[in-house]
Amino acid sequence: MTEILVGTKKGLFVLDGDVENGFEVKARALPGQAVEYARRDPRSGRYLASVTSWFYGGRIWVTDDLAGEWEEASGIALPEDGDASLARIWVIQAGEADAMLYAGGDPGCLFESKDGGLTWELNRGLWDHPTRPDWTPGGGGLCLHTIVPWPGDPDRLMVAISAVGVWLSDDRGASWRYSNSGIAPEYLPEEARDVPAQHCVHNVRRSPARPERLFMQFHGGVYRSDDAGATWIDIGDDTALSSDFGFPIVVDPADPDSAYVIPLIGAEDRTTPGGAVRVWETRDAGATWVARGDGLPERDAYLTVLREAFDSASEGATLELYFAATSGDVFGSANAGATWAPVATHLPPVLSVRTL
Repeated sequence: MTEILVGTKKGLFVLDGDVENGFEVKARALPGQAVEYARRDPRSGRYLASVTSWFYGGRIWVTDDLAGEWEEASGIALPEDGDASLARIWVIQAGEADAMLYAGGDPGCLFESKDGGLTWELNRGLWDHPTRPDWTPGGGGLCLHTIVPWPGDPDRLMVAISAVGVWLSDDRGASWRYSNSGIAPEYLPEEARDVPAQHCVHNVRRSPARPERLFMQFHGGVYRSDDAGATWIDIGDDTALSSDFGFPIVVDPADPDSAYVIPLIGAEDRTTPGGAVRVWETRDAGATWVARGDGLPERDAYLTVLREAFDSASEGATLELYFAATSGDVFGSANAGATWAPVATHLPPVLSVRTL
């Protein structure tokens, strides 16, 4: 059995079941609130949810019991001596140190918790970076949406910000350096493409089987790094994929050559190309791509799949894949994308999917 946390514009839904026998709604929490992202910390069992309020902006709520009460975590706030406001928290990620959690938000901010998510503080190394005045937002804001720890090493951390790019730290976030070498921001005027911190990265995932291997979905293109993010290689364009634009990306934990993307029509439309829903798979590190769509809508399905609305469980031949759309539809595969089936329908617009 698999549990799936589905963050929607109208609360958190917890699905339970399997692809073959179907899923049911096990629980619903935070009704009526926009749950940008939710996860359970496997170390403590605690649930954490990022909630965006039209009045208060981004906040994190926690509970140790889905049937119990949620409480608001403290410390999710920007410095009072500035004029920036916290629009939202995009993602929550477990760190490598005991009880360490990270949260990324807009405007380009990173929060840290050392007590399992109850209290947080702003990472000043990134917030006070001297290049910050030159940072520009992407279409979704100046969002820190990707947090990628290094397995077994709490000192090494990667984050990605739209539309700034990839940042690396080797000292637990005390200092940061940008790492966008090889990425081509072709949406910019040619004379502006060499600016180091103007890269609209959409998502990055690390291969657990080979930590120096990373896959990136960019604003235009899919990239791979074989040197822990120091340099990037373009592995997906319009000739290999139905579109080089998209948001989510997933890797197979057992295979560093395997990754999955869901292409969308470029920035103006952001729907599935031609109305056919397809998940594209590479098994050779991006040399070739294959469309997987058996069981997915084939026509007149102009879906939008957001950045955090694609996740996986297990690995290898038993890899499970789950994604959802702003239409409220959730789809799943129990065989690494070979076949698909509906998991849930008629939910509110889905913002995120996270398996347990």
